[in-house]
Amino acid sequence: MQIENLLRNIPRELPDELIEPLVERQGIRLERIVSRQHSTAPGEWYDQEWDEWVLLVEGEAILRFAEPDETIQMHAGDFLLIPARRRHRVERTSESCDTIWLALHLEH
Repeated sequence: MQIENLLRNIPRELPDELIEPLVERQGIRLERIVSRQHSTAPGEWYDQEWDEWVLLVEGEAILRFAEPDETIQMHAGDFLLIPARRRHRVERTSESCDTIWLALHLEH
């Protein structure tokens, strides 16, 4: 066993969001996501076939959901379950620090 830390080993240069799998088992995947002022490309949406539970560990983010149109602002410590097939996108992440997420993907 080896202790790791979610807040360490973040590259200095981060042109794209960093997505790292932490645990993968049948039907589940846990990822660390590091966003540095990243957002979803204009016109693009995530439309996943699985539920996704997200925890904002550090920073802030604004998520937009479609059908119905809804915007949610998240702060460090906030979490939420995004149901499968609920289209969503990241509108904005923190400008003053990295935004660090834990994302738990739950296949049906």
